[in-house]
Amino acid sequence: MTLPFRLVRAATFAVVCLVLGVGAHVLGGGTLSAPHLAGGLVLAFGAALPLTGRERTIRVILPLLAAVQVALHVMFSSAHTGAHWGTGAHVHSGLVPDIGMLLMHGWAVTLTGLWLARGEALLWGLVRRLGVRLRRLLVAYLHPVYAPASPAACDPEPPVLRSAVLRHAVSRRGPPSAAAGAFA
Repeated sequence: MTLPFRLVRAATFAVVCLVLGVGAHVLGGGTLSAPHLAGGLVLAFGAALPLTGRERTIRVILPLLAAVQVALHVMFSSAHTGAHWGTGAHVHSGLVPDIGMLLMHGWAVTLTGLWLARGEALLWGLVRRLGVRLRRLLVAYLHPVYAPASPAACDPEPPVLRSAVLRHAVSRRGPPSAAAGAFA
């Protein structure tokens, strides 16, 4: 793939990781500085860039997300000087998270990984379809002899439609027949 395409994919991955990580960190009661945000963006971008050359499956995306999330957690946690900080469920000392935070990180990695894997499959499906259509257009434009014939040129007349007679059909629509009234 081309470098601009790879850069856009890596930037998208980095921004998604950073926005979700910062959002969860702030909702958990943490605070961040601009250098930590920039560092997190560079970290996520650097982790994603080598892997943007081809389609990636959930087997590659999930461990990458887990590693980036651990690194972002350590980076964001180092932004705090106090031993105990935050409110609600986002309280821990130093860099060691409690079980609730580990569960939330696991949940976030799994959902985000599934989401990114579906987006990856969609993106590459569109790229493949676009490639096939562009190839057909180029062949038709450059080599009109090899272009597929149009349907109108192959079939000058549409086929004659025949009615299908149903052997076992019961028709009960409409008013009762006169014969049905005689038996009542």
